[in-house]
Amino acid sequence: MSDILIVDDERDIRELIADILKDEGFETRLAANSDEAVAAMNEQEPSLMILDIWLKDSRMDGIDILKQVKRNNPDVPVIIISGHGNIEIAVAAIKQGAYDFIEKPFNIDQLMVVINRAMETSRLRRENSSLRRGGDKATEMLGHSVAFKRLRDGLDKVSRSNGRVMLAGEPGTGKEMAARYIHAHSPRTSAPFITVPCATIEPERMEEVLFGRESPERGIEPGLLEQAHGGIIYFDEVGDMPLGTQPKILRVLTEQQFVRAGGADRVRVDLRVLSSTNRDLVAEISAGRFRQELFDRLNVVPLAVPSLAERREDVAILARHFIDQFHTTQGLTPRDLPEDTVAALQSMRWPGNIRQLRNVIERVLILAEETGPIQPCELEPQGATPDNTEALSLGPQVTAMALREAREMFEREYLVAQINRFGGNISRTAQFVGMERSALHRKLKSLGVVGGMRSDEDMIMGK
Repeated sequence: MSDILIVDDERDIRELIADILKDEGFETRLAANSDEAVAAMNEQEPSLMILDIWLKDSRMDGIDILKQVKRNNPDVPVIIISGHGNIEIAVAAIKQGAYDFIEKPFNIDQLMVVINRAMETSRLRRENSSLRRGGDKATEMLGHSVAFKRLRDGLDKVSRSNGRVMLAGEPGTGKEMAARYIHAHSPRTSAPFITVPCATIEPERMEEVLFGRESPERGIEPGLLEQAHGGIIYFDEVGDMPLGTQPKILRVLTEQQFVRAGGADRVRVDLRVLSSTNRDLVAEISAGRFRQELFDRLNVVPLAVPSLAERREDVAILARHFIDQFHTTQGLTPRDLPEDTVAALQSMRWPGNIRQLRNVIERVLILAEETGPIQPCELEPQGATPDNTEALSLGPQVTAMALREAREMFEREYLVAQINRFGGNISRTAQFVGMERSALHRKLKSLGVVGGMRSDEDMIMGK
């Protein structure tokens, strides 16, 4: 159902057009003068406006209203109607951005043809604009670990609402992917998804980038908030937002409107707000670098995005996904990922998380000298290094130990690494290392390893 605003000073004409459109399945709103028209636009942006060019007892005529609409709501198509039509008026209206001009008395079939064409043109323009802004980026999320399932369950719950969500997690964990997942599964999926990279925008340009600007030389340049109208605005790493910008964003969240830099008219927007951070914002508030009021507005539903260390079981599926992705997008030769290489990947430290894993796979495929399975030795030059390397090296600390002590240290570090690899699942760890589950429990107890483990039952229950 689409909403059409009809502006005409003649009541009979307004109601006649409204009745025709209602019969065609459209919703309508009516305005008799410029004040009512502006109020209706500020209340909710219509899908289309039908505007009489001559308005009695009105502060602005149709051309003035048209100029304001095209300045503040450029995506709204405007069809001009007039009982005093002439070539000069039609040309003036088209120059100011009107979609078409129809002279009274009009033919109903002609009116409906123009309306349907205008609505379709507007829809295509919005879709193309959304695609150019990256609205078609993949939103597929992969994994089967407990931590991943807990995250996806949370995302599914918040997607159906209009609430503000704060995604917290280490760099590279996929916070923007999680935000795009919310967008793709929300009622706003066909509307824009606009990212505000708070960490990379220069502080002195932040407000201009967000709110846009107006100038006689360049006209209106919409900002990111305006581009996101009807959809989702995503503040990536919101903890890096300049302190001076924060109260202005707080006002936008409260009023859903703002004024462009250099402008005077208030621009109304309908936005859902998502945010992400890798910082402790409570500590940032205590240090005076983040406003408590803004945090309270953004942190309505907090969701933790787990690190790759918390979801080592997903390393294999993610790595294979990246292999397929690079084959499709870059033409790189796909290679198998054998179990010993998977084990090496799962035992590595990943301070850069999923982003770092993706980079490792890309580098290995680019530098490959053969097309066979990826070998563990190909991973060694990377920043991702095996856990506990120092503890297992034969340095002075190790060589000073008796054989029994060194063996116990190795067994402890090895078994802890395998437990981490399998997400705390003792049964899967026992199967891999070739021990009975009860024997593994006894061995872990004798080595003093008693925390951070879960049984199969715990895994099933999501504890």
